[in-house]
Amino acid sequence: MGVVQKNETPDKDLTAKVLDIAGLVEYQPGSVVSREIFKRNTSNITVFAFDEGQGLSEHTAPFDAIVCILDGIAEITVVGEAHTVKKGEMLIMPANKPHALKAVEKFKMMLIMIRT
Repeated sequence: MGVVQKNETPDKDLTAKVLDIAGLVEYQPGSVVSREIFKRNTSNITVFAFDEGQGLSEHTAPFDAIVCILDGIAEITVVGEAHTVKKGEMLIMPANKPHALKAVEKFKMMLIMIRT
């Protein structure tokens, strides 16, 4: 699995703008692509594109997180329970609970991490 991160830094000065969220990352064969679009001390937002079959192995995070599926279908396992999440749906993942993600078909997601 390849992991590609866009090296563009998010805006430091927050301005109102409309973004095509799904268009911020493109699928790449055999890879997971990510792009951070918002970062503050209290939260951050990252957009990901997973090729079919790609995923993230089980891990924990010290923060609550919200996953919004922008395209495709993902299987997200939280504390051993698998959830099929499709375009237009979201899943809340509580802090310190083991979770993993796998692309049932290629999918894009927006991850919102809440640090406080």
